[in-house]
Amino acid sequence: MPIHIVDHALVHDALARLRNVETDPAAFRREAHRISTLLVAEALRHVAASEGTVATPLGPAASRTVSADVVFVPVLRAGLGMLEAALTLVPGARVGHIGLQRDEATAVAEKYYSRLPPDLSGSHVVLLDPMLATGGSAIAAIDLIKRARAGTVCMTCIVAAPEGISLLASRHPDVHLYTPVVDRELNAQKFIVPGLGDFGDRLYGT
Repeated sequence: MPIHIVDHALVHDALARLRNVETDPAAFRREAHRISTLLVAEALRHVAASEGTVATPLGPAASRTVSADVVFVPVLRAGLGMLEAALTLVPGARVGHIGLQRDEATAVAEKYYSRLPPDLSGSHVVLLDPMLATGGSAIAAIDLIKRARAGTVCMTCIVAAPEGISLLASRHPDVHLYTPVVDRELNAQKFIVPGLGDFGDRLYGT
């Protein structure tokens, strides 16, 4: 599976602030927006574009504009913390939502909501999920997206664990993963270590 480590200084500056236990929810949301903007920009580096011209006040200029049908799919609820940044980059993108609940005892992800835009056959789908832990949620979400016949699928996450990468690679080896870091391991409760805690709880102050 293609894994793209986004080693940008600003990405890691934002990541350090997200990891910090003293970062309050308001600051956490700000840093989540910063890092998501950079990660999604990297994930869309080679998105399809059309050559053309645009009229400037002083004459015509060569131009390139995004021609792909970009679809952002956040995994609820934590993925919503990445969506606003993604839409800032591609305001015309379509948006789907997938809700997955992880059983705390088995760590198995179960779907409770799925709403995808119609006709994804030629779409470039970007899955937004900040934490790739066991990989169960990512696989369930990508299964749903592929079942909808998406053209291509990539995933952006803020922190990944080796266990999640391994499982995702075994099930969806064609999906490109964009992340700034692969942390050490999962603990007994299936949290990423050192990680940054529960992303959704820290994002919303719950």
